[in-house]
Amino acid sequence: MAEGAEQEDKTEEPTQRRIEQAIERGDVAKSVEINTLAILGTFTLALMLAGPMIAGDLKRGLTAFLANAHQVPDAPGALTAAAQGGLVLWLKALAIPAGLAVVAGVGAGYLQHPPVFNAEVLMPKFERVSPMAGAKRLFGVEALFQFGKGLAKMIAVGVVGGAILWADRDRLEVFARLDPATCLPAVLGIGIKLLAGMLAVHCVIAGADFLYARIRWRGRLRMSKEEVKQEMKESDGNPEVKGKLKQLRIARSKKRMMAAVPKATVIVTNPTHYAVALRYEAGMPAPVCVAKGVDALALRIREVAKAHDVAIIENPPLARALHATVEIDREIPAEHYKAVAEVIGFVLRLRRRAA
Repeated sequence: MAEGAEQEDKTEEPTQRRIEQAIERGDVAKSVEINTLAILGTFTLALMLAGPMIAGDLKRGLTAFLANAHQVPDAPGALTAAAQGGLVLWLKALAIPAGLAVVAGVGAGYLQHPPVFNAEVLMPKFERVSPMAGAKRLFGVEALFQFGKGLAKMIAVGVVGGAILWADRDRLEVFARLDPATCLPAVLGIGIKLLAGMLAVHCVIAGADFLYARIRWRGRLRMSKEEVKQEMKESDGNPEVKGKLKQLRIARSKKRMMAAVPKATVIVTNPTHYAVALRYEAGMPAPVCVAKGVDALALRIREVAKAHDVAIIENPPLARALHATVEIDREIPAEHYKAVAEVIGFVLRLRRRAA
């Protein structure tokens, strides 16, 4: 009950980090039926392409065996040797299709997801030997699904195979009266039809199983709201620490601005709210904003400017416009060149008169 309630709390989709961690652990969405489909499909295709050659080889071997059957001695080991010879004949005939099918099965598993080695999987765990955990695996949702899937496969394959054989029932009756070597091509053709029918059934089963495996895997990785918050803290940092770091950066920026105010050429102000410190020297392409602020910070800028005899010019519209459009240590926008030039020109004329 506790586990079910815990699973119900996991309402959030897994994050990319959660998915990557699952893949690193070897927990990936894979369908065994995809591998089975690849094996069966490759074997069927190889049998269709190489069928005439395989039938010819088997026919020649079986004809030779039947033609010389009377020469087989009745010694105890003679029949065993003859059976082994027949088995080797079949293995040679089916070696290439079977080998290609094995390669296709391995390739299908790799295409679903490359193999991941994780030493943690090899570590002993109590859950693996726990009777309760074993009973849960035997009677859980996954076990019931696998049982239902296996039963459905048996029924579907049986129905399709029975329908194919029933359609060829007349030919099967004739085979009993014909020479075995002569029947091989026809038997091979019926075998290919059976494989093709099972392949069609497995296409549907593999598609449904892959979709189920994917949904089941995503469901296992779902997260609760608390887990999402915790992961955000771990990946992005604690919000409290981030807030303190932001405050520290702001304090350092203010300190740096105040250190630049004495070097400013003029302070453009709105008497009670805004203050923008501009620096201009001969050869500069445009004036640069070295400090700006509102309310208490603006008052502090004016105080530092007065202490270092920096000119303070009241121009509320220009002060508000500069504060809104120019960044610290950046040149003023071109649309303010004329207004700022008039202010700086006025300040420079005052300096010349004072000199």
